Amino acid sequence: MGICGTAMGNAALLARAAGHEVLGADTGVYPPMSTVLAEAGITLHEGYDPERLAKLAPDLVVIGNAMSRGNPEVEWLLDTRALPFTSLPALLHDTVLKTRKSIVVCGTHGKTTTTSLTAFLLRENGRDPGFLIGGVPLDPPVGNHLGAAADPFVIEGDEYDSAFFDKRSKFIHYAPHVAVLNNLEFDHADIFRDLADVQRTFSHLTRIVPRNGWIVMNGDDENLRALGPLSWTRVVRVGTGEGNDVRIVDFTETPAGVSFRLLWSGAEWGCVTWAMPGIYNARNAAMAATAAALAVHGEKWSRDLPVPAGTGSGDPVSMLRLDLAPLARFRGVKRRQEVLVSTPALTVIEDFGHHPTALAETLKSFRNRFPGAVITAVFEPRSNTARTNTLQAGFMTALALADEVYLGAVNRADKLKAGERFDTEAVIVHLQSKGVQGATAPTNAELLDKLTAVSLPVKAGGRPRLVIFFSNGSFDGIIAKYAAAAKRGG
Repeated sequence: MGICGTAMGNAALLARAAGHEVLGADTGVYPPMSTVLAEAGITLHEGYDPERLAKLAPDLVVIGNAMSRGNPEVEWLLDTRALPFTSLPALLHDTVLKTRKSIVVCGTHGKTTTTSLTAFLLRENGRDPGFLIGGVPLDPPVGNHLGAAADPFVIEGDEYDSAFFDKRSKFIHYAPHVAVLNNLEFDHADIFRDLADVQRTFSHLTRIVPRNGWIVMNGDDENLRALGPLSWTRVVRVGTGEGNDVRIVDFTETPAGVSFRLLWSGAEWGCVTWAMPGIYNARNAAMAATAAALAVHGEKWSRDLPVPAGTGSGDPVSMLRLDLAPLARFRGVKRRQEVLVSTPALTVIEDFGHHPTALAETLKSFRNRFPGAVITAVFEPRSNTARTNTLQAGFMTALALADEVYLGAVNRADKLKAGERFDTEAVIVHLQSKGVQGATAPTNAELLDKLTAVSLPVKAGGRPRLVIFFSNGSFDGIIAKYAAAAKRGG
């Protein structure tokens, strides 16, 4: 149920690859996922019909996270108890993860990119990992793969709840052998009360990592350090600070790209030169490489890591045998800093950012990547947290890093009380007081008109302009429309 969602569709494809007969239902069965599913031999049904479900009588019903009470099939299942049902995370555990060495990638930011990087590095180093990615990666070229049973399975570990009947975080089901903790901040205000509540669910995750497993932790993140020493398993800390086991050093970013070096316990691991922007992506790469190395080679090491550098056969780098050179070819994930238009005068980028920290890190990176350019940030308050005023102060600080800001209409604003919703007008007033030009509009279509009037057609002889769209949804189609207009010359 809800099969056309990215995670649900990829999980359905995994189940099909594992030999199960799979059927799916959704409202408005839509491409591209519907096309991929049909090509894999999965029958799709439009809408939800209890009579049809009863007639089909599947062995198991997988209820997607988007389903809730009131759905006719949900109500029939609860009324009759005629068919067994489960959540997507529980299905993944029972059919794939319980027999695999799983790498579970978690964190407020960077999960999709880090999951893609981990799978990509394993494949480039001669392994056949399974993986399930919650987006549309360019590398690896697909979002799901069953892989070889003897190789790790890499999965994006979301802290959001599992289903309407199971309010545990999804990642609790994923049986991590290697748990990757990228970062931890308050988000998902519709699920968690506060930061301590988010830390609680991450703490629960760490407690199911076995003693022969690993936690790969962002050692620069204070909210993760607050989880404690985690003495029941092995912990490898990654970051820029001197107290980390794996360190990112000599980070530089220019219009030509990014370069940095990785050290493990002070020993040289490798130098990376690639196109991915920002220190945040360098950290994603370091976390992914560390997790992949531990999953494949970790048992050959002493339990008392880190091993001091320069000790011959005990030198950790000599035991890694994980080549970092393929990172130079990594192309990223669609909608994660994806370049839609690139000319000397105008660059248009789409990004999935919907948290203040993510917006701030991206804008800081682009100051280095596009020196001298006018940076125009276009933000849609769309996620369940971003459309409220919970993180509004953080968004004000982040958006002030741009030269111009255009704020879209608050998604489903009518579902929020006036005192609870993101106040676009107040944010624009604040930004203007900081010297940042800003505008908003009652609809996203009107916002597009305002943006186009100012930035298109590109005027000859002016400063180059970077327009970056931030949204975790469709932005009512204005991103594609603006990019198309830019390619036509306005």
